[in-house]
Amino acid sequence: MIEHQDIGIVGEQYACTHLTSKGYTIREKNWRYGRLEVDIIAEKAGVVCFVEVKTRENRYAGDPALAVKRGKQKSIIKVAAAYIKEFDVEAEYRFDIIGIIMNQKETHLEHIEDAFQPLL
Repeated sequence: MIEHQDIGIVGEQYACTHLTSKGYTIREKNWRYGRLEVDIIAEKAGVVCFVEVKTRENRYAGDPALAVKRGKQKSIIKVAAAYIKEFDVEAEYRFDIIGIIMNQKETHLEHIEDAFQPLL
């Protein structure tokens, strides 16, 4: 069984493997802006994707993708804005969530593209 603190790291690695198998290029992992962070920044077909990964050992607490609440979305949006400004990104961008259930019995990944929109 995976140790609790390591499941997030393993989940992010699994998410990167999934994304690359779908034709995405991984631009950054765990990119930080101050104390805020986005798990993965990937690109495919000219679209930059800011990806939050939520990994759980079971479904008892519900769908892992639903754990990305409004506060976390706001943080990811701030990180994305800083990244876009720092690297002068002119491409389209979106916010994705990857939810993963990973244990000895199953590994299930759900990739939700364009999961939320920036706040106006």
